[in-house]
Amino acid sequence: MPAEHVARPAPDAVVSPGPAAVDAGPSAGPREGRWAAWDAAKGVAGRWLGRRGVQVGLGILFLLGLALAGTGYDYEPARTAADLPALEVAVRRGSDREQKRALAAAQRLAARLQAQVPKGSYVVIDQTHNRIKLMKGETLVLEAPCSAGSGLVLRESAGSRVWVFDTPRGAFTVLSKIEKPVWKKPDWAFVEEGEPVPRDPAQRFEYGVLGEYALYFGNGFMIHGTLYERLIGRPVSHGCIRVGREPLRGIYRAVPLGARVFIY
Repeated sequence: MPAEHVARPAPDAVVSPGPAAVDAGPSAGPREGRWAAWDAAKGVAGRWLGRRGVQVGLGILFLLGLALAGTGYDYEPARTAADLPALEVAVRRGSDREQKRALAAAQRLAARLQAQVPKGSYVVIDQTHNRIKLMKGETLVLEAPCSAGSGLVLRESAGSRVWVFDTPRGAFTVLSKIEKPVWKKPDWAFVEEGEPVPRDPAQRFEYGVLGEYALYFGNGFMIHGTLYERLIGRPVSHGCIRVGREPLRGIYRAVPLGARVFIY
């Protein structure tokens, strides 16, 4: 820090390392007493930290003040059917006509939402976080990690075919349930392994790679087991949903044919 920025005591001031400089009394000059101590502290801080250090210190003080005071924004969760009692309380502040209209609209919305919930067992898959849930009505029966599609793209070097290994999103139906499923390898499986596509259909079958059970929900996609359970929880499949042995057993036993599968 330049010398002219360092506070100096007046010629007639009494400088003492003890409390006398702080307790100079009412007759002390304008930069004496506690202000002299403050100027001295700033001088020491300036010499130690320099201009950049002071800026960093001011930045930290600003962030601390922001954390204590807040940003001024209020965050509220989205309203759901469970918020109906709170909505009823809120609309009571309006007129009778406004109250009736608001309550009627909220009740219609709640009824429509309730009607969308399947009555029996169904499956919900969050492929973003690789989680699978077994639901019965609004009750969570089972939740476990799973593996959805990797999103990788495979191009055939000798041809023009391209495969994208995504899991579809939407509402589906369990079309069939299979014990000890056998995988009929599609063309892309041979291309991925660098092997020629066989002409003999019998060369396409592989046993034991899909686990104990499979639930088929259309267009070649299934919920099934895997030999590589250590990878469950990561998006590593070719589009199917891979599940561990024990969760798959519970899902297979509970979910009937025709049950809904929701993937998002």
